Amino acid sequence: MSRRTTAKKRLSLPDPVYNSRLISMLSVRILQQGKKHLAQRIIYQALEIIKTKTNEDPLNILETAIRKVTPLVEVKAKRIGGSTYQVPMEVRAFRGTNLALRWITKFSRERSGKSMPIKLANEIMDSANETGNSIRKREETHRMAEANKAFAHYRF
Repeated sequence: MSRRTTAKKRLSLPDPVYNSRLISMLSVRILQQGKKHLAQRIIYQALEIIKTKTNEDPLNILETAIRKVTPLVEVKAKRIGGSTYQVPMEVRAFRGTNLALRWITKFSRERSGKSMPIKLANEIMDSANETGNSIRKREETHRMAEANKAFAHYRF
């Protein structure tokens, strides 16, 4: 890590089919062993499944799912005077989006089902309908922050 300048944030290029940065960010989260084309194919198949099941724009459903999964607060461990406190912190927009994408991919991998596109499509649709494991994870994060709100004055 350089001591002179801070690293500039690199924005990812939009994906070729939907021209959306959100889909390219999701493809990076699904990516395994450098197989980007396979990750993109999984996402496009999942979006087609969403389109056939709901008869709506799959990009809008994906955006609403990510918006509903994005946490507003989280807890961070801060060490003060020999003891560690779970301090609630507000989540910035970019980190919130990253957490939402990470949770959606994690819980879609853990789902039982035939193939990854079906599991991803089901997790996205569940998140858009405010059910599913990723929504439960967001609620759990909010509960942790609420329980530790007494330590909010340790915020840095």
